[in-house]
Amino acid sequence: MRRLPLVILTLSGSLWLGACSTIGYYAQAVSGQIALLRARQPIAALLDDPAVEPRLKARLQTVRDARGWAVGALGLPDNGSYRSYVALHRPYVVWNVFATREFSVDAIEHCFPVAGCVGYRGYYAEADARAEAARLRERGDDVYVGGVPAYSTLGWFDDPLLSSMLRWDDATLIATLFHELAHQKLYVKHDTRFNESFAEFVGEQGLREYLARNPQLGGAEPAARRQRRAQFTALVLAARERLAALYREPLDAAAMRVRKQAVLDELRAQYRALRDGAWQGHGDYDGFFAAAPLNNARLLPFGLYDADLPAFAALFAESGGDWSRFYVAAERLARLDKGARRAELARLAARATPSPRDEAAGVAP
Repeated sequence: MRRLPLVILTLSGSLWLGACSTIGYYAQAVSGQIALLRARQPIAALLDDPAVEPRLKARLQTVRDARGWAVGALGLPDNGSYRSYVALHRPYVVWNVFATREFSVDAIEHCFPVAGCVGYRGYYAEADARAEAARLRERGDDVYVGGVPAYSTLGWFDDPLLSSMLRWDDATLIATLFHELAHQKLYVKHDTRFNESFAEFVGEQGLREYLARNPQLGGAEPAARRQRRAQFTALVLAARERLAALYREPLDAAAMRVRKQAVLDELRAQYRALRDGAWQGHGDYDGFFAAAPLNNARLLPFGLYDADLPAFAALFAESGGDWSRFYVAAERLARLDKGARRAELARLAARATPSPRDEAAGVAP
């Protein structure tokens, strides 16, 4: 995935009080969002301000151009989102806390009236996220805290461009912009895999079309790096499958912990072999192993953005590459119950031709 390990895109679930949320969690979420809204500056005004440094102006102009194009060409929402800018003065806008039980690869979910159930909780202060992670770790859960450069409020507010998003190159920034706007176009409660794969397809396909019309931007991801990303994702997903199979075995806790550690050690060894062999020393994911302990929760974000990309690519092809028809078809899928939706996506994926990332990973869609 393009955004991993740098970014896991969060949704707006943290803005609404769920049954199991504490008052303190709700308060930090509301105050954090209000602070963002108050800090917004119109991009148009910044572009006209002679005091704004040229590099920032260039990035803002890039976003403004792509955002305007996306309305007509991709049919994405024409609203106030990403027409303003916030300088955060911190590396991330929020920190997500992911957690699983010690012997499970399933996320501990948190449910909210608007966003539905999601497998994390977001905190605007890193210290708050670390404190929650410590609490969960104390009760025996596997925990991972990940910084988040961008998120969507699903159209409830006019989301600003954030300074944390400007760490990306132009292509990644534009794809993320389209991705986030796609969440405002279509979002299904309680189905993170559908939502992220849909938005990721819109972001990737939209970027391809935009770069075809604006070749001066460049920024297309090199094939070798795309291949490494796909291969690493495949390694992580395979390890997660091995863990899921392990946790179904009738073992006592002590034996389970030994076997669990063996699977995680195997993943680490497989990565080193790939890095030092086929990748010729490219350590793209060294930071994945160095940044946090390797556990169930660390593996959670992988696959969310990729799982149904072949299905949405097939749906786009069946729609004749017409965005209006594609959205109508996607909305029909969204209205199905989750089981029927999964079955239809599987049917589409089976008919799809391999995507570039599937071919890079050496797997069928």
